[in-house]
Amino acid sequence: MSKEAKKVKSPKETKSRRNFLKTAAVAAGTAAGVMGFPGVMRLSAAAPIKWKMQTCWDAGTVGYTKFQDFGKKVAEMTENSLQIECLPAGAIVGTFEMFDAVKAGVFDAYHSFDVYWPGKVPVCTFLTSYPFAMDRPDQWDTWYWVLGGRELAREAYGKHNMMYLGPIQHDDNLIHSKVPIRSFEDFKGKKIRYPGGIIADIYRAAGVSTVLLPGGEVYPALEKGVIDASDFVGWAVNYNLGFAEIAKYIIMGPPSTPCLHQPVDLMSIEVNMNKWKALPKHLQVLLESAVAWHSIDHYTGIQKADLDVIPKYRAKGVEVIRLKEKDLDKFRKFAPELWVKWAQKDPLAMKAFKSQWEYMKSEKMKYYTDADLVDSKGKKLTI
Repeated sequence: MSKEAKKVKSPKETKSRRNFLKTAAVAAGTAAGVMGFPGVMRLSAAAPIKWKMQTCWDAGTVGYTKFQDFGKKVAEMTENSLQIECLPAGAIVGTFEMFDAVKAGVFDAYHSFDVYWPGKVPVCTFLTSYPFAMDRPDQWDTWYWVLGGRELAREAYGKHNMMYLGPIQHDDNLIHSKVPIRSFEDFKGKKIRYPGGIIADIYRAAGVSTVLLPGGEVYPALEKGVIDASDFVGWAVNYNLGFAEIAKYIIMGPPSTPCLHQPVDLMSIEVNMNKWKALPKHLQVLLESAVAWHSIDHYTGIQKADLDVIPKYRAKGVEVIRLKEKDLDKFRKFAPELWVKWAQKDPLAMKAFKSQWEYMKSEKMKYYTDADLVDSKGKKLTI
């Protein structure tokens, strides 16, 4: 054995060599992790992605609470890789300004009702329930998830630099009134807030003077008598907003059709397309899953809250007025003509309506036959 082989390293040389190997191993591990090689731990996790998302729900409502729960679920599912700051109505821009703000990238995403946007996205008329069409949440989920609805929505919003993530179930809608409305005829001459579009059209056909207002302006308009009545979401949220104090009548349909105009008031989330494309694929998948979870959590949470507050309305002297089937028939005669009118505004709108019409005619649902697609005078409509 040579003298070199027999040479023993000093403690100082050994420590120096160990430090070198340790440093080299860390450097190699970091490089391999960045390049995507498996089985190598990184020194630290990537910085979390942070988004701002505004809702149309006012702070203090059950809708806003469930929206905040959605933000927490996203953080949990992504292990804090994606963090969403969940902001109430008006925090950054007004509710009706959210569409253009997210489209332009002013902030990252919004959480709102599709019924607000038919003037910008005509197919939105058919992305949520409309008078006397599909009237159950399961029907809408079926249309979205397996009959092509989600793809149509994504195509439409994609033209506006936004990604449609998925439908969010909410509730049926109520009409809160300062005056009693006990029949179809009683609607005539009343000034009532509606969300616009096809819903406002059917009430205008019945002689109503319709007004478009965001949710935050409904209470003061009712309180001051600017309007006689207002459509706005369901029992729990409206109680949170104080409607029981200023409107002593709730107007509904008969048990067969509790809501005349929007029995399944769907929401959705839209994300600025540039932000969406920058999100890693696995986070995209997790976020879509979180939206599907939120739909169930949001819907069931609001239904439970509705049941809890109904006795409180009665305690405050609010009278629930239910219209009769004959009143529905008088409204229903306007519906097919309006369906076709709004479908003809845009090729995607017509595609959506035709898909829904076939579903409504199917043996599964059997709401209508082709003979029912006529105008108010009985003339056949073409689609």
